[in-house]
Amino acid sequence: MLEATYNPTNMGLMFGKYNPPFNFDVSMKLPVINLLDYLYDLPEDRIALYPLPDRDKAKLLVYDHGEMSHKSFFQLPDLLPDNTILFFNDTKVIPARFLFNKATGASIEVLLLQPVLPSTLLSFALTAIGGSTWKCTIGNLKRWSNGLVLRKEIDGITLFAHLTDGQNGLVEFSWTPAHLSFAEILHVAGLVPLPPYIRRKAEVSDKERYQTVYSHLEGAVAAPTAGLHFTESVLEKMRAKGIVTNFLTLHVSAGTFLPVKAANAVDHSMHSEQIIIPKSAIRSLLLEEKKIIAVGTTAMRTLESLYWYAVKLLDEPAASFIIDQHVPYKSARKLSSPKEAAEIILATMEKQGLTELVGQTSIYIFPGYRFRICEGLVTNFHQPGSTLILLIAAFIGLDWKKIYQEALDKEYRFLSYGDSSLLLPR
Repeated sequence: MLEATYNPTNMGLMFGKYNPPFNFDVSMKLPVINLLDYLYDLPEDRIALYPLPDRDKAKLLVYDHGEMSHKSFFQLPDLLPDNTILFFNDTKVIPARFLFNKATGASIEVLLLQPVLPSTLLSFALTAIGGSTWKCTIGNLKRWSNGLVLRKEIDGITLFAHLTDGQNGLVEFSWTPAHLSFAEILHVAGLVPLPPYIRRKAEVSDKERYQTVYSHLEGAVAAPTAGLHFTESVLEKMRAKGIVTNFLTLHVSAGTFLPVKAANAVDHSMHSEQIIIPKSAIRSLLLEEKKIIAVGTTAMRTLESLYWYAVKLLDEPAASFIIDQHVPYKSARKLSSPKEAAEIILATMEKQGLTELVGQTSIYIFPGYRFRICEGLVTNFHQPGSTLILLIAAFIGLDWKKIYQEALDKEYRFLSYGDSSLLLPR
């Protein structure tokens, strides 16, 4: 059978002779990955601008060890192996987008990326009283000079934004009444931060639909969209079937939407995101003969980061839970199983009296990566040439192109508000 390859003349998928997507540069110990091999033609009208009326009525493309079939998402509980452990990302999207108007009438948009002061930890930054500094992306930055203070008044609250460093996107916020927390200010003055490819204004319905039904810990500026299809009914059916469910947190940042621009995709600089993992979720990795399936690429990146944290602990018993983007490709250490990784981490947590792990990861998963924990993935369909496509290609192999071509042929809806897939690789 001929494999699908990238056709640079029309940026689409075609069938013909396959050219390997990367080769290894031994001196760098990192693969060289041609970004062009991870592009495909995504027509504008295939990007879902709105979710379906019913979350679980989305299409579900099932890829099971090389075979593809088409289902509806509400059938997922019957499609998962009986011995499945599902891991969900329970982050909650904050209204992280502000619109300010200058006296001249110019509109300036500010999107929160990550906190700087009084703390870089989201939990502390959101509870800050009176003032907080964040790194932001700024629309119409040329109209906002350093030192200029913008203000926004709404429902008895006045929010001030002081541009302290336009080059690095640093904005200092203050507000009155000063006794309110920044989280309270956000919920009054902030807007839902829809992805840039959803080219419409956020609507009231987005406050609920751009959020999973199990969202819990506030801090994300983008939704873990693979979870948007789950309903209480689907979750209950899985529990009735005996499927184990666990929750962990990765606060998704706007960096997830940054395109890969480097010709060698390995040179892309990955964004860092905060992760929080309760001890109960780590303990579940001790269960043997279970199939570990991640709901979304964020849960997958979190689980794989856990493995590499365990590897770090072998060399540095007091190592911090910070996973650099290239750690997996530079470490000579190997563990025998997810169970061994969990045992190492749990022993460290016991010594330190921890009930949860708090850290950050910028792990970069691309073809050549060997998955250590995850054996399946529930996910939406991702942007061409993105870090998420590279992750899918690493997980599935060359068949990622067949899957995406099949989804295009069968008129699946793409990206955040689009349809879903269950991927069980060969």
